[in-house]
Amino acid sequence: MITRIQRFLTTPCNKRWTPQVIFWFSLSLTFTVVYSLLALREAFSGEYIVQDDARQHIFWMMRFLDPELFPKDLIADYFQTVAPAGYTTVYRVIAALGVNPLLFNKLLPVVLNLVSASYCFWVCLELFPVPAAAFSATLLLSQALGMTDTVVSGTPKAFVYPLLLGFMYYLVRGSLWFCLGAIALQGLFYPQLVFISSGTLVLRLFEWRNGKLGLSQQRRWLCLAGLIVAFLVMLPYALKTNEFGPVISVAEARQLPEFFPGGRSRFFYDDDPAKFWLKGRSGIRLTSILTPATNAAGFLLLLLPLFPNKFPLVKQISKEITLLLQMVIASLGMFVAAHVLLFKLHLPSRYTQHSLRVIMVLSAGIVFIILIDSVFKWATQPSQSGFSGIFSIPNVLAIATTTIIAAALLLYPSFVDDFPITAYKVGDTPSLYNFFQQQPKDSLIASLSPEMNNIPTFAQRSVLVASEYAIPYHVGYYYKFRQRTLDLIDAQYSANLSVVKEFIKTYDIDFWVLNPIELKADAIKDRKWLKQYQPAANHAIQQLEQGIKPALEQVMASCSVFETKGLVVLEAKCIVRE
Repeated sequence: MITRIQRFLTTPCNKRWTPQVIFWFSLSLTFTVVYSLLALREAFSGEYIVQDDARQHIFWMMRFLDPELFPKDLIADYFQTVAPAGYTTVYRVIAALGVNPLLFNKLLPVVLNLVSASYCFWVCLELFPVPAAAFSATLLLSQALGMTDTVVSGTPKAFVYPLLLGFMYYLVRGSLWFCLGAIALQGLFYPQLVFISSGTLVLRLFEWRNGKLGLSQQRRWLCLAGLIVAFLVMLPYALKTNEFGPVISVAEARQLPEFFPGGRSRFFYDDDPAKFWLKGRSGIRLTSILTPATNAAGFLLLLLPLFPNKFPLVKQISKEITLLLQMVIASLGMFVAAHVLLFKLHLPSRYTQHSLRVIMVLSAGIVFIILIDSVFKWATQPSQSGFSGIFSIPNVLAIATTTIIAAALLLYPSFVDDFPITAYKVGDTPSLYNFFQQQPKDSLIASLSPEMNNIPTFAQRSVLVASEYAIPYHVGYYYKFRQRTLDLIDAQYSANLSVVKEFIKTYDIDFWVLNPIELKADAIKDRKWLKQYQPAANHAIQQLEQGIKPALEQVMASCSVFETKGLVVLEAKCIVRE
C-alpha cells in the first residue's frame, strides 16, 4: 500500500493527457472553481456591491452603454486615458454585446482564475514532470489569488497572472508565435510585465557552453523576436503624450503629504528602511510573495538539488528550471530600475510582487512532492527491512508526513479570516443612488462624504472629488484634483456664504451632499484623507473649535431636496439664491 501511495503521488509522467495527468489537472481546476465561486457568491450577495479598485477603473466604462454619462468629468477622463488599450477593448466589446461592465467585472475573475490555474499546472509540468507537483503549485496559486484582490478586481492587474504564466509556458516549450502573442498582450493589458519578460529573454540569450558564456543557438531567434515585439508594443507608450502628464517627480512627491505616513498613496518610509524595501508600494512586497505562508517552502528548491542521494526526485527537475532564476533576476533588475527612475516606471513593487509570487508557488509545489518522495524512499529502503506491515514505524512516519503536508496545502484557507479576500464594497444608501439617477446626466456633486466614492459607480453621476480617485502620480490630473479638494474644504467650512456661492459658480456645482456630523472638528481630525490637504484642513479645524459655524448650516433646511441616513442633499441653485 505504501508503495502505491508513493507511485500515485511521485511518479513522473512525460506524456501529456494520461489518466494520471487528467486526474491532477481536473483536481487543480476543481479547487480553482470552488475558490472562485466563494468570491462570486459575495459579489452577488446584494444589489449595490462593487470591488474596491473597480470603483476607479470600471465606473467610467458605463460610457460604453451611454455616451452621455460623465460629460467633461475630470475623474472619468483621467481613468479612461490611463487605462491600457487591451483592457479597455475587452470591456468595450462586452458592452457592445449589451453586457453591463459592472456585471462583467464580477464574472471576469472566474475566467482569469481558470486560465491562470491551467497555465500554472502546465508550466510546472514542463519544469518538473510530476503531476502531483503541478497540482500542488496550482493549488498554492489559487490560494494566493484568493488572499489578494488582484484578480477579483477585474482591473488591468487582474490579467497579470494569465499573461505571465502564459508567457512562461510558451517560452519553455519554444512556441514562437504564442510566446510573441503573450508579450504583445502583456503590453496591451499590463505594460510592466513586458519589462520583466524582456529581461528574461535577454538572460536566456546567453548560456554556459564549454566553460564559457556565449549566445544560445537554440533560443536566440525566439528571444530576439520576443525583444522586437516587446519594443514595438511599448513604443506607443513611449511616444504617447498624456494630457494628464507629466509623471510626478521624486522632489514633487516629497512635498506632498499623500506620499508619507497617513497619506492616501504612502510611499516613503524614511523612519523604517526595512519597510521601505520590503513592504508597501516601494518594497518587493515580501509578505505578499510569501502568501500563503506555505510558499516559503519554495526556498528549499535552492538546497534540495545539492543532495540528490537523499532527495532522488530532484533528478526529474528539467534544465528549464533556470527560467525561475532568470525571472527573479529580471524582476529584481526592474525593481532597482523603477527606484532609480522613480515613478517614471510607476511603482517598484509592480515588478516583484506578482512575478516572484508565481516563482514561489511553482518552487514550493515542486519542493513538497520532492520531500514526500524522499520520506517514502526512506520508509521503503532495505535498512528498514526490520520493520514490517502498514503500521510499521517508517510507514507511519511516511504517511504522517504526507498527511501533514497535504493538510497544510488543502486546509490552509480554513485558517484565513474572510477567505477569499475580495475587497468588495457594499453601498448602503440605495435611496441616494436612486435619487441621483433621476437627476440630469451632466449633474456634478460636491461633497467630502465617504459616500462619494460610490456615487459614480452606483448612481452614474459625476462627483467633484472623492478619496477613491485621489491618485497622485500624474501632476496634470492630481494638481487639479488637489486644488478642487482644497477649495471644497475652504467652501464647506467657510462662515461666509459668498465664498460658498463663488465656489459653486467656479465649478458649476449642481448638488452638495452634507452630513451634519462632518461639520464638526473631530470629523476632520478622524479623516486621514482630509488631513492631507493643508492648510485648508487645519484652518477648518481651528474655525470649528472656535465655534465659528459654516455658512452651509444656514441654508441646510431651506435648500434641502433629499435626506437619507444622515446625508442631506442641497440644491446648489438654491444656495446661490440665498
